[in-house]
Amino acid sequence: MLAQLPPALQNLHLPLRLRLWDGHEFTLGADPSVTIVVKDPQMVAQFTHPSLSALGAAFVEGKLELEGSINEVIRVCDELSQALVEDDGANQPVRSVHDKETDAKAISYHYDLSNAFYQLWLDSDMAYSCAYFETGSETLEQAQQAKFRHLCRKLRLQPGDYLLDVGCGWGGLARYAAQEFGVRVFGITLSQAQLTLARERVKAQGLEDQVELQLLDYRDLPQDGRFDKVISVGMFEHVGHANLQQYCKTLFGAVREGGLVMNHGITAKHIDGRPVGRGAGEFIEKYVFPNGELPHLSMISAQISEAGLEIVDVESLRMHYARTLDHWSERLEDNLEAAAKEVPEQALRIWRLYLAGCAYAFAKGWINLHQILAVKTHADGSHELPWTRDDIYTP
Repeated sequence: MLAQLPPALQNLHLPLRLRLWDGHEFTLGADPSVTIVVKDPQMVAQFTHPSLSALGAAFVEGKLELEGSINEVIRVCDELSQALVEDDGANQPVRSVHDKETDAKAISYHYDLSNAFYQLWLDSDMAYSCAYFETGSETLEQAQQAKFRHLCRKLRLQPGDYLLDVGCGWGGLARYAAQEFGVRVFGITLSQAQLTLARERVKAQGLEDQVELQLLDYRDLPQDGRFDKVISVGMFEHVGHANLQQYCKTLFGAVREGGLVMNHGITAKHIDGRPVGRGAGEFIEKYVFPNGELPHLSMISAQISEAGLEIVDVESLRMHYARTLDHWSERLEDNLEAAAKEVPEQALRIWRLYLAGCAYAFAKGWINLHQILAVKTHADGSHELPWTRDDIYTP
């Protein structure tokens, strides 16, 4: 039996069992919590260099089956990869083409999958972005409402403000800002499926006079400073490194003098924005977010500043996103039978790995999430922000 497996595996001590296509089993450690069922004989050779990308791709394509809780699968497979794959940090930054047509197709691939599928594991407002846990014990619903509130307070929204929501998704934040803070909202998305449902929910809440949502590329936004405040949540990950300058200049042009711009998004661990090692980033690029590129905090901050905006506050929510993804993953795992009716089998495999894997990645510090608040100062350099942050946390 030992001769049928790469020698490198024989010296490992992991809670992992390999079950081959012929029924033979090989246990790498005591009390295995995960079993990898190898269905394709050609996969055995790949276990000499089991990158996270290769393991994930094999599962998605049905060459492997995984037994055990999805969280334990991610942990054990990472330990396997660490033991056998050298992470020398030599991965090159992703450089993708980001024109309007390519970006629209990438957004459609990810977000137009199935509204019903997303509803199975998101909160009732379908906030597909990092929640905000004020104590750590909140439900997902509570934490997403807290996120909306936290963002609106940071923007110092006032009744009558005109808010631009770039990448409005299913419209949860737009509706919350309109209803709770009395603002007018103009939201844009590139997902037709999101737009259709978002408009239905705006109408159902009677907010048509306050909330307008359109299918629009950020590059086509008006540049006349008509908006009092601008918010972009989970959007700039799709922009691409090469387009960050244009993206930031577009937000600058959209907001009035004295107005605030909030950018909430995932940031890279490495300064040059290269993906995390051992193939995890490659898997996400291939199967989850085509053309997605994560900038480091320093990269996006530099572009925001060069565009003419002054950064006034930065907050990391890395652990908040790990907790959010744990909730999403758990909810999806609890609804696998229903999810299988909404999306193809391969898509479900991708999302199971993606949600659990990202929760693990955020917890490990492979990626981060930052809220960056900036102001477009008046010509004399002044602005109207309070002297302290007290108003953000005081009801």
